[in-house]
Amino acid sequence: MKKAYLILSNGTVFEGYKIGADKESIGEVVFTTGMVGYLETLTDPSYAGQIVVQTFPLIGNYGVISEDFEGKCAVKGYIVREFCDYPSNFRCEYKLDEFLKEQGVCGICGIDTRLLTKIIREQGVMNGIISDSKTVSLDAVKAYKVSSVVSAVSTDTVEEFSATGEEKHKVALIDYGAKKSIIKCLQKRGCRVITFPHNTPSEEILKINPDGIMLSNGPGDPAENLYEINQIKNLLGKKPLFGICLGHQLTALALGGKTVKLKYGHHGANQPVKDTQGDRTYITSQNHGYAVVSDTLKNIGEEIFINANDRSCEGMCYKDFNAFTVQFHPEANGGPHDTEFLFDRFVKMMEEKKNA
Repeated sequence: MKKAYLILSNGTVFEGYKIGADKESIGEVVFTTGMVGYLETLTDPSYAGQIVVQTFPLIGNYGVISEDFEGKCAVKGYIVREFCDYPSNFRCEYKLDEFLKEQGVCGICGIDTRLLTKIIREQGVMNGIISDSKTVSLDAVKAYKVSSVVSAVSTDTVEEFSATGEEKHKVALIDYGAKKSIIKCLQKRGCRVITFPHNTPSEEILKINPDGIMLSNGPGDPAENLYEINQIKNLLGKKPLFGICLGHQLTALALGGKTVKLKYGHHGANQPVKDTQGDRTYITSQNHGYAVVSDTLKNIGEEIFINANDRSCEGMCYKDFNAFTVQFHPEANGGPHDTEFLFDRFVKMMEEKKNA
């Protein structure tokens, strides 16, 4: 295997071996703690602009299964400890290295991912470059910024997905980088889903007279999406609304709240979230680098979930606008599915609106 190097913006160098596409790449280095679901991670559009580190040491052992893809592969790079080039699984279609090459994603294996994760946890998210050389321009690495990524991963056409079984509701889904699992969770609850590009005017969405509006997950800094925030302002209160991840953050901004960048974000399938209205703690799947500052939404919304580790906001309810949003992924494929009941809550909101 060809030698390769990961060089962080603070000058730390890791030596390993090249996997995937034979090129160099700069990105924001983040770690994810999922023990399974590397395909869902690689195809989650929310990772756009980022180099992803898998903390689980063995990756690629069940190969590539296209049925498990969540969306567009938008990662800037991929880092693993041990890279399995001989997958064994009855669903396996081809090797992970082939997938990375197809997608134009370069990666590195054979480095100490535990040490790398500790550096990020202690110093915070930083940029890095996967390179064939130890000698690179740190100025270029430091200058990199994840920006304009929503437009890169959103659909550019209106698409329609039929309900599974009897159709009960029609849902407009605004795609900021939506995972396919969101659509599937709605379909199996009798919803016909119509997906719209991220920059669709609010009047175009309301023109189809949906029973509810879904705001999807997506990548990047929520505050840079000014047009999208203004469209959400026009939608709030018109129909029952449910937002996930970036949709959660954009809704908060549309109502005058603020967001903040976390030290190293929440990425993985084992994030504990406490229900503030009860005594339950749920294990959730998450992928985000920013959080809503709930104190900036006092007298506007109620915080309904908090992160059990760092107490950051994980969910808001806006009763005056018939809307609620969550930071985590209740639709998570690869698990856990503890909070999938939130889709039932959204369906109930639509039913109550119809019967009002």
